[in-house]
Amino acid sequence: MTKRFLRRGSIGVGVLGVLAAVMYLQPAPKAAQGQMNGAASTYGEMHWREIGPPRAGRARALAGVPSQRNVFYIGFDNGGVWRSTDYGSTWVPLFDNEPTGSIGAIAVAPSDPNVIYVGTGAGIIRPDLSTGDGVYKSTDAGKTWTHLTQLRDTQMIANIAVDPKNPNRFFVAALGHPYGPNAERGVFRSTDGGATFDKVLYKDEYTSGNDVVIDPNDPTVVYGALWQQQQGFYENGAFGGDAGSNSGGIFKSTDGGTTWKPLTTGLP
Repeated sequence: MTKRFLRRGSIGVGVLGVLAAVMYLQPAPKAAQGQMNGAASTYGEMHWREIGPPRAGRARALAGVPSQRNVFYIGFDNGGVWRSTDYGSTWVPLFDNEPTGSIGAIAVAPSDPNVIYVGTGAGIIRPDLSTGDGVYKSTDAGKTWTHLTQLRDTQMIANIAVDPKNPNRFFVAALGHPYGPNAERGVFRSTDGGATFDKVLYKDEYTSGNDVVIDPNDPTVVYGALWQQQQGFYENGAFGGDAGSNSGGIFKSTDGGTTWKPLTTGLP
């Protein structure tokens, strides 16, 4: 693997840093001055700082390790997976030898930090994006990777959730093909470390799996989000279904993802 190290601050100021600076410099309304003066004494020493890795491209995949507070993983739209073991001071690339660099999701198993799952594809729907080729797994904290056999036609993976007690049980929210219909989308579940997957939440070939979350206190409770969408072949030519299609929404399972019910109370 190519040994490339990036130190924070080597290329300009990050976008969040710029936004934070702009927000800090904007004058506050007089009515809020008193509250701000009180907050300043508490948070006055806190400032945004860029921790890298400083490279071009979007990043939406990020994972920390609860048992190792110094370790973080980040994945870029077209820049692979990176790891920091010193609280973000330096970053090392982990995905240079894999056939895709487009990353949409990263999940570290809470019960075993050596087990990492990576979902490829940009993970967001927008006019310009990079697709991927399924799910990758590492059992040695990112030193080596195994390309899982199934889900290679999803192209875009938005999120991965791992059981807090069982590193072999996890869920994948797959967006599917961004520019056309396909059946390999929705929410999938694996109970054998990714050797096989079951499609447990699915509507149709136009409805994507956009998110999935496991209740950390009760792994039998799982929440999933579906979203009907499709990108057009020209800029801003996307569509998101119609109000009558009723294929998207937030769903809940109380039996580990086998059956699901839509959540409708209190939602638009």
